[in-house]
Amino acid sequence: MTRGAPDAHTVAPRRLDDASRGAAPLAGLVERGLPDRIVLVSLLLLAAALRFVSLASRGSWDADQGHDMLVLQAFTQGGIVPLLGPPTSIGDVHHGAAYYFLLAPLALLSGSDPTVVVGGLAVAGTAAVGVVWWLARAVGGSLAGAIAGLLIAVSPSAIEASTFLWNPNAIGLTAAVALAAAWRAQSTGWTRGWVLAGFALGLTMQLHILGVGLVVPIVGLFVWTWRRAGKSSGPGRQVVEVPRRAMALAGLGALAMIAILYIPLAINEAATGFSETRAALAFLAEGSPPDALDPVSRTLIVFLRVVAWPLVGLITDVPIPGLLVALGLAASAAWRWRARGNDERLAVRWFTLSIVWSTLFLAVAGRGLTTVIPGLPNDHYHAFVDPMVFGLIGLGLAAVARRRDGQYGGDGPGRVVVAIVVAATVSVAAGQWPPAVAADGGWPAARAAGERIALATGDRPIELAGLPLFKSTAAYGFPLADAGLTVSAVTGPGVAPGVTAGDPAASALVVACDRLFESVLLASCGGPAEERILERGGDVVYELVERFDASPRTVISIYLAKGTAEPGAAP
Repeated sequence: MTRGAPDAHTVAPRRLDDASRGAAPLAGLVERGLPDRIVLVSLLLLAAALRFVSLASRGSWDADQGHDMLVLQAFTQGGIVPLLGPPTSIGDVHHGAAYYFLLAPLALLSGSDPTVVVGGLAVAGTAAVGVVWWLARAVGGSLAGAIAGLLIAVSPSAIEASTFLWNPNAIGLTAAVALAAAWRAQSTGWTRGWVLAGFALGLTMQLHILGVGLVVPIVGLFVWTWRRAGKSSGPGRQVVEVPRRAMALAGLGALAMIAILYIPLAINEAATGFSETRAALAFLAEGSPPDALDPVSRTLIVFLRVVAWPLVGLITDVPIPGLLVALGLAASAAWRWRARGNDERLAVRWFTLSIVWSTLFLAVAGRGLTTVIPGLPNDHYHAFVDPMVFGLIGLGLAAVARRRDGQYGGDGPGRVVVAIVVAATVSVAAGQWPPAVAADGGWPAARAAGERIALATGDRPIELAGLPLFKSTAAYGFPLADAGLTVSAVTGPGVAPGVTAGDPAASALVVACDRLFESVLLASCGGPAEERILERGGDVVYELVERFDASPRTVISIYLAKGTAEPGAAP
């Protein structure tokens, strides 16, 4: 490309010589004139085909899913409006309630059917593919959009997020919308885009507390646009004149959108004497736990996880591909940092600085990212970074496929390199896709366990107990409450509507023991660990009537009260 020449995505029409007609399939097909609409529809169909598969059983089902469905059931069928979102892992602090408001229509229409509710997340995951495609295409042209869209369509993490119920799983869409709306606002003068970006940013922060990390990228681009308002950006790009007054109003509108989303939290704080604020301050006062890693090592590990997860999966599962992806992303950012096209140069710098910022932020705020716990979700903390990773990779690979004159195809090696890299990435990603049936059997297995419990306990009031004691019992509280049984919980945080907090009159005791935590229990599930619950005190004598595996991890033990213990007698 010669100095001052228009960037690749502004060249029109594209002219391809005879040699270019033999280009690699992806680059050649897109740049040969395949309409963008066909590319978009194809990507959306692919994304849907990979997400709408066995939705009932593909997603895992545990305490978080049961808790969320109990809240949605109480909201849509009992009129109990949630003011707080799901509990976080830091004490008594909660995520935002907007998560429940987003899913409430589906819960209302379906009678709180978990499969239908998860279907909403699958729709969001599919829509995120279209938004990422648009963002990369708007910056780097059709090929950049096609590559970025393909990579998110086949992303193992994006597919998994579309198949089970969890608050961070919609962040792929909300973060992509925030970034795309902000980009369009700065590049076209569409000031209302900042309002949309603010709304999507607010949703991202509501869906996960660490979504606040996206504030810096969005505000940073807004400030850059404000300072550049009315100034020329250089050759090859049309100058967009935007009055600062209009931008100021749009910024205020964005803040208003965010404030509206936090109204439920404000009501809760006013009604409870600032319970969330006090819980957050108490957590901060405790200080961070000791970290064996030095800051540099911790930051490097976080960076590897941030960039590898969306493209090929968990870094501990695919270490070599993950490392290659990280090196490729860094090389792409360094190479395109001085891209001659103004739009691409700005976008590359925006994405790169945002990823660097997010890595540093998460190295401090998300220290759990330095360890991987098998059997538990590990990388949801940085979902807001994913659209930028896809976009940066798409821009870099599209640039590799260009000839020096800004066209695509020709007889150069670039198109072959792009085809090999994309094919290899897709192949590794496909190996990490979630199976058609979750390891724990998903919602059908939990529902079957609930039916089995109901059959064994009859119409008796049920006490649910979880082992270890900090483990919520909501995974089985929801199927039991959904069946109309009277359920109380005696262990675990986050008691949800529909499951009361302990009932001394209950004549059935159901213990759910999680084998994943046997090292914490210092006893094995299936007998020794459950004895701890029976020794908790009280004068009721229980008899074991049934014990079964609800999943490979969880043992269910059903006890019925058979009398009252004599004073001093062993249970």
